[in-house]
Amino acid sequence: MLHLLRLHLTAPEEAVAPHVPGHVAYLERHHARGTFLLSGQTVPAEDGGAILAHGTDRAGIERIATEDPFVAHGVAEYVITTLTPGRVHPALAPLLTEDG
Repeated sequence: MLHLLRLHLTAPEEAVAPHVPGHVAYLERHHARGTFLLSGQTVPAEDGGAILAHGTDRAGIERIATEDPFVAHGVAEYVITTLTPGRVHPALAPLLTEDG
């Protein structure tokens, strides 16, 4: 199961800025655990960002999303789309196994 987390900023940049270090630490923690496969800013960056995650169920990813300091401090929110991959590029297939 894959989850696409679309981060939408809900506050002005000056309200978001103090929480950037915590958000970066949050991303690094979940990348190190292997839950986050990809993360990045949208273009334009002011819109927010996106994360591709796996290795947990819907309830688990919803819990993880609430841990983001941006969300905890009310300056952003996630829209989560959960999907079951139908076709996968061979280079990505090993990342998407149940153990991956």
